[in-house]
Amino acid sequence: MKFLPESDNEDKLHEECGVFGVFLNDPERDAASMVFYGLLSLQHRGQESAGIATAKDKAIECRKGMGLAADVFSSGIIEQLKGSAAIGHVRYSTQGASTIENAQPFVSRFKLGSIAVAHNGTLTNADVVRELLEDAGIGFISSSDSEVIVNLIAKNYKKGLERALTDTIQFIKGSYALALLTGDALVGARDPNGIRPLCLGQMDGGWILASESCAIDAVGGVFVRDIEPGEVVIINREQVLSFSFSEKTRRAVCAFEYVYFARPDSVIDNVDVYGARIRAGEILGRESAVEADLVIGVPDSGVPAAIGYGRATGTSFGLGIVKSKYIGRTFISPNQIQREKAVSVKHNVIASEVRGKRVVIIDDSIVRGTTSRRLVAILKAAGAREVHIRVCSPPVKCPCYFGIDTPHRKDLISNGNSVEELCKSLGADSLAFISVEGLLEALDGQGGYCLGCFTGEYPMPVQSN
Repeated sequence: MKFLPESDNEDKLHEECGVFGVFLNDPERDAASMVFYGLLSLQHRGQESAGIATAKDKAIECRKGMGLAADVFSSGIIEQLKGSAAIGHVRYSTQGASTIENAQPFVSRFKLGSIAVAHNGTLTNADVVRELLEDAGIGFISSSDSEVIVNLIAKNYKKGLERALTDTIQFIKGSYALALLTGDALVGARDPNGIRPLCLGQMDGGWILASESCAIDAVGGVFVRDIEPGEVVIINREQVLSFSFSEKTRRAVCAFEYVYFARPDSVIDNVDVYGARIRAGEILGRESAVEADLVIGVPDSGVPAAIGYGRATGTSFGLGIVKSKYIGRTFISPNQIQREKAVSVKHNVIASEVRGKRVVIIDDSIVRGTTSRRLVAILKAAGAREVHIRVCSPPVKCPCYFGIDTPHRKDLISNGNSVEELCKSLGADSLAFISVEGLLEALDGQGGYCLGCFTGEYPMPVQSN
């Protein structure tokens, strides 16, 4: 039995980032403020850095910094960013350190013009492409694989925008949702498997690209459709041009978008995230019901599943656990004592709700097990008679290679441990995970999802760790 040490990082998987872009038909209007509000709506996808690039008179200007979007962009900075087209990015690092050099968007200025790129995802062949570009005399300022994309497009730009895009995205491998800005166009592109989400919206006098539909809603836009896997959309003042750059491939949308990453008010590839979480809870109740007095959800993503579980089993739903909205990710704290303090105050129990009761607690996933172990302990300390854990994703046994910050295989507590061993380690009275089949049913029952972190089967070849 493996017992894992308390991690410096929060006991969750983390998305790499979110992208947002706006193109306004009126050249006298400025797009930066709309991008800023779009980034605020995508802040859950990354909190380490934020950036905005704008295009005016074929020139691109960029501002970025470390921290939350609201901390990086004061009203004065937003007013300085002129231009009717803009892209923005919020980042959580998986490839490259958390430094200002790796903050996005990346901008390349060259003889034929300028381009800026905001990227969500991870390239599996970034090292190979970087080496080829360096051999061709192209320099890099960051360790991010996203800079590979902007430099590759710039290298091919003499062929024209469409050809440069096509040549670039046929050469790179992995996952990517791209928002790209030129002097006179906004471009969106999604990898051939559609692993990372990207959608198109429309607003009065313009167009929007966003990682999630909730960000389109936030700026008063109307969701139009998802960008299809392997599709490029080019938006300029004359038209919205769409073309496919790849052969028909197997759609493999990241299942964890629905389990945890995406906001519940988003719709991704025609699947309502909130509805999927409700259904996951209902299926959990059908697959692994237990006699209990109360079902609670781990805030925030476990709450809809807890509602669904309660509906399916007839168990009363309550809050039970409160999460502080003002505690940042624990690894940011400068030393271990402060990290542990931040962890201990992130969740607290409503003792009057759980005292003397048999409690089912619903979580979206178990990664290292540290959060689950702590929640069981504080629930029992508050007087819960029994604590049963139900998880609305299958056991996470394998790393992700496509833009999620997953621990190494050896640090995933479900890797090599049985459910019974894990239950004992967590101190719970029982433990059950939704089945892979149940998760697919909760989504749409049709398949077309990347389940690599659960099954070890990936939509493309990877180098395992």
